Amino acid sequence: GSIDNASTSLEVLRQVRRHHFDLIVSDYRLEDGRDGQQLLEELRQQQLVPRASVFLMVTSERAYHNVVSVAELAPDDYLIKPFTAGELQARLARALNRKRFFATVYERMDSGLDAEALAACERLLGQDSGFLFDALRLKGELLNALGRHAEAQIVYQQVLAQRHLPWARMGLGIALRGQQKLAEAEAVGQALVDSHPQFVAAYDFLAEVREAIGKLPEAQAVLQRAAEISPNNSTRQRMVGDVAARNRDLPVAEKAYGKVLERRRNSSLRSIDDYTNLARVMLERGHTTGARLVSEGLRRDWQGKRQGELAALVMESLCASQEGEHARAKRALEKALLEHDAVKAEGMAGTISERLALDLAHACLVTGNAESARAIVRKVAAENHEDRMLIDQVQSLYARVGKEDEGRALLAQVGREIVELNNRGVLAARRGDVEGSVKLLVEAAERIPNLQFLVNATKAIFTLLDRRGWDPALARRGLRFLQLAQAKDARNAKVTSARELYQHVARKYGISDGTAAASATAREQGRS
Repeated sequence: GSIDNASTSLEVLRQVRRHHFDLIVSDYRLEDGRDGQQLLEELRQQQLVPRASVFLMVTSERAYHNVVSVAELAPDDYLIKPFTAGELQARLARALNRKRFFATVYERMDSGLDAEALAACERLLGQDSGFLFDALRLKGELLNALGRHAEAQIVYQQVLAQRHLPWARMGLGIALRGQQKLAEAEAVGQALVDSHPQFVAAYDFLAEVREAIGKLPEAQAVLQRAAEISPNNSTRQRMVGDVAARNRDLPVAEKAYGKVLERRRNSSLRSIDDYTNLARVMLERGHTTGARLVSEGLRRDWQGKRQGELAALVMESLCASQEGEHARAKRALEKALLEHDAVKAEGMAGTISERLALDLAHACLVTGNAESARAIVRKVAAENHEDRMLIDQVQSLYARVGKEDEGRALLAQVGREIVELNNRGVLAARRGDVEGSVKLLVEAAERIPNLQFLVNATKAIFTLLDRRGWDPALARRGLRFLQLAQAKDARNAKVTSARELYQHVARKYGISDGTAAASATAREQGRS
């Protein structure tokens, strides 16, 4: 086979978008001042390399936090310099053998066919391969992804009866959390970080469980411990910033968001929220000068992008309001609302994050434009009513401007509308009126594209097609709902179930290209 070279992360990204590589060997230090950890994070989050490809990291880093940072992103292997040709050959041979053995499983996972991947994994478990525990690990992960948490629990308990492997203990914790056994899941997570302090993913899991329980200060503490062990993971730094902001620990939030922006500014993973998160916390701390500097950087780095100009104008309005320059704040807001309308008119409303939308609503409230704020908040709350963190942010927003009762009433009204809309479709299905149910659930998903409605509409459409025959127009609509649901939460068990139903019905009628289209669209939406 051919060998290609690249000296910068941008060149690597360009090449992997154009070609398939069976093996990628990356040095930790890259010539553009970035590192292999950032590169691997980009490749993984944008799904630019298939699971069957081997990623090997080569590093001379011996500092503890750098070694942990490399290891926690789970490259297929990593070598610390100096090493011999024999060592390299042996490591590569084992990694390639493992990838070849699991090729059928990886191929189905990359296509979103988790149930088929699980079946392929079961077949491999019957073989004497030397990869027994790797196969059991995959089986447990797939069962958890499919929402079959009780079965996953059994798999992990079988592994732990033979070996005390940290990944099996965390998989068990995830299975317990999936069954809403939060106290047990927390105990598993705590025991794991105590016994394996270098297994950094366990800290993230424990923090998520504590957030679900409502232990926000404890969730922040465990995330900060993880960030100290592995400080270069920008995803975790953002988690630290988020939970610290909710805890009103603004100095910690500012420091964490600053690290995120520093790591991602020149990365393809950068987002407008990286700038606005930092600027928002600076404003809350009264650091308007710093917030303005961040906003200026945002406008410069996102020049030519309407979303960037919109975000810069929102921050400009909030800064001016805080400094008492009300006329200037109002002018910036009026421009921001025009940009917001232009983004929607161009069909790009999905590129405006919920956080930026709430910042825009905040700017509306502090400049006296309560009607626009209400319209924006209604949309955000309705489309994300399952997201407790976001709903808390809405309540906090109204509390900050002294309108807590108004915010509570608005959220209650949105909640009632969602229940009413959903019940109409569900009741029609219970009466046996499948077509009527599809019509009502499709209307609900079009009106309020939240995760619940998108999944319900997808399932209703493909259940109807399964019974009545393939209808290309209706199938396209169902596929669009599925793609929107995947963009919101691709690993959600309900989304996985809807995808499995779609794939079953498509195969039944000999439709072969839909799965690839769904997966590709989900990747593109994740990349935007």
